[in-house]
Amino acid sequence: MVFFPAGGNFLGHGTAFEDLVAVMARLRGPGGCPWDREQTIETLRTFLVEETYELLEAMESRDPRLMREELGDLLLEVVFVTQVCSEEGLFSMEDVVRGIHDKLVRRHPHVFGDRPAGSPREAIGRWEEIKRKERAAESATAPSALAGVPTHLPALMRAHRLSTKAGMVGFDWKEPQQLYDKLAEELAEFREAAATGDKRAMEGELGDLLFITANVGRHAGIDPELALQAANRKFISRFHHVEEGLRRQGIASDQATIEQLDALWEEAKALERAGGLPDQSTNSR
Repeated sequence: MVFFPAGGNFLGHGTAFEDLVAVMARLRGPGGCPWDREQTIETLRTFLVEETYELLEAMESRDPRLMREELGDLLLEVVFVTQVCSEEGLFSMEDVVRGIHDKLVRRHPHVFGDRPAGSPREAIGRWEEIKRKERAAESATAPSALAGVPTHLPALMRAHRLSTKAGMVGFDWKEPQQLYDKLAEELAEFREAAATGDKRAMEGELGDLLFITANVGRHAGIDPELALQAANRKFISRFHHVEEGLRRQGIASDQATIEQLDALWEEAKALERAGGLPDQSTNSR
């Protein structure tokens, strides 16, 4: 299978994926696009992050057309980075595809082997167990149970992943009430720090409070990152309603009283409960 032909017209001569890879090779090749040829692994990082978040937004909308388009854009970034790496002699697209194929088979012995898994929790535990063994074989020192959690994840998402990893080796709360008690404890500690005015102490205690909040969500089966994103969207929609209400009343936002603002906020909440508040979260005005 030829993934990176040197030149020519390659459209329609392979699978859709092969055609995509061929187009990228052409764009990067002699006589290709000057902008595409200029890109490096470093410059592509930003585009990869942006396309990932655009896909997440499309997934939240559940719009098939948007999801298909954004999946294509994200796939393009994967193909783009791989093409650059191939040109540098690091690895090829076939290496990437074969690698993930083999990993999926290797880490699913309950599907492709003779070690059945009776639940999703057991299945993911099996995956993590195999991953730890693989990393131990590649390293001179025993890998941490927390290995593999990217440092560039959003902080709340990273807290969720770190605590999940720790929980898989038994370092976890046993009962929800323990988490609720810890949440109250961390809030009290933040209030104590705030009373002193010590910003550094407040930052530390706020971090602890957010971390335990992520764990509350994890134990409830709720992704805290998705929950916070939903809260952000809700806040934006309600705030836009407040702004529109002030405009209708001819009141400048900086002249409104707290009572007027609260009344419009409560109105937004009532409309939301009735299903009449439009989702304006993607409109920054």
